[in-house]
Amino acid sequence: MEVTGRCYCGAVHYKVEGEPTFTAQCHCRECQYLTGGAPNMFMVMPASTFAYTQGEAKGFTRTDIENAVTREFCPECGTHLLTRAKALPDGVVLKVGTMDDPGQYPGPQMAIYCMDKQSFHEVPEGVPEFDRFPG
Repeated sequence: MEVTGRCYCGAVHYKVEGEPTFTAQCHCRECQYLTGGAPNMFMVMPASTFAYTQGEAKGFTRTDIENAVTREFCPECGTHLLTRAKALPDGVVLKVGTMDDPGQYPGPQMAIYCMDKQSFHEVPEGVPEFDRFPG
């Protein structure tokens, strides 16, 4: 599978090849800040095949929480493109909304950080829910 995508303003573009390691929707409070309140839909893709093909993203890592991830944003429009986590050194956590064809997303295999799930968040029927990241 080849996935291409970009930020809202078009200053940053990316490409990644391979199959998703896993797909999920995240309900953590941090993701809610970034999405405007909704769960964050994502898929983990191989870091080894990921490349920015136009522009460069700016990384941000919180210093006030344990095991903070690095989130990469367009420096112009602020679109959250992906996340890099120490727990997933071989993957990039690609945000589905940035994909040129979001229809490539097969849907979530799991819902994570449901301890922070809001009453208006929906989890598709049959998708397992976890209070934190499983494992």
